[in-house]
Amino acid sequence: MQAYLVGGAVRDELLGLEVKDRDWVVVGATPKEMLANGFKQVGADFPVFLHPRTREEYALARTERKQGRGYHGFTVYSAPDVTLEQDLRRRDLTINAIAKTEDGDLVDPFHGRDDIKVRKLRHVSEAFSEDPLRILRTARFAARFRPLGFTVCEQTMALMQDMVATGEVDHLVPERVWQEFQRALHEKAPEAFFDVLRDCGALSVLVPEITPPAVFPLAMKALRCVDKQTNTATEERLAALLSPLDESVALERAKALKVPNDCQNLARLVTAFTPEIRSIDPQQPDAGTLLELLDQADLWRRPERFLQLLSVLECALTDESQTIDLLRTASKVATGVDPKALLAKGFKGKELGSAIRTERLKRIGDAIAPINH
Repeated sequence: MQAYLVGGAVRDELLGLEVKDRDWVVVGATPKEMLANGFKQVGADFPVFLHPRTREEYALARTERKQGRGYHGFTVYSAPDVTLEQDLRRRDLTINAIAKTEDGDLVDPFHGRDDIKVRKLRHVSEAFSEDPLRILRTARFAARFRPLGFTVCEQTMALMQDMVATGEVDHLVPERVWQEFQRALHEKAPEAFFDVLRDCGALSVLVPEITPPAVFPLAMKALRCVDKQTNTATEERLAALLSPLDESVALERAKALKVPNDCQNLARLVTAFTPEIRSIDPQQPDAGTLLELLDQADLWRRPERFLQLLSVLECALTDESQTIDLLRTASKVATGVDPKALLAKGFKGKELGSAIRTERLKRIGDAIAPINH
């Protein structure tokens, strides 16, 4: 029974990056032996165990064989006779198929270290083409490692293009696609994820609306801008990606990807506000129009989301900064209206609502008066 450190931990160590998760593969062991040594089984589909002390994951060496379409169509074989090389062969990229013995020696049958040196993302074997999810994973690694100079090698790109052409990508379910999208949106260079998907043809299947030459650069520009801001949420990143689209188209795609409601709602707001913002003359703003937009954004109940909306609009509509600043100013003065003060003056029911609106309108009007005169 021999344990090897594998995958991302070895790769990141060789790249000089911080190692976060350490995964191990065990050769020559049975589940009974692992349990006898105090390990706790956690994997349902194949034998994965938690180390009794470190809580790191130890998986028994296994092979996978394709049985059907998509990424579900695999049968797993795990037994003491599965070798380390057989286990490494089933992995997606050579840089993820390097193992390290407990003594520190590297086992690299697929030349992952060479690809780390030349900064290439290369598939381990032709079995790569059996799992369409690997296209998304490769694109995600491109997004993570682009700042280090990594690109997808020509042979792997050609293989991914073939996979798209044969319809493998059509079998991906929205939940798994969104899971990879969500991770990619938070990688070091998220636009690289979409560059790779576009180059291999998968983007035309998964998010065809942003592939046209008139749309794609706008989506990437907005995404890059949002990415540069501090701690931007997934909702803002997705809204930036879909920002060049019409409201109905953006919402339809967000629903098709089965993204969470918060993501859908912000994408809808951004795309709904785009034509509204463009229709405002920043030299002659109207207080009533600005207040209507604040109502539409539900500023009064969702102030945090309103700030997200402004941050995405600033990135998506860089030529409309004056109007967006007006909206921000209007929001600040309008939220300063205190309903309790109006209640104290004797306003109730519908009269109170009307008084709040009148006061908000007055404050917005006063704030933009210098522009109108």
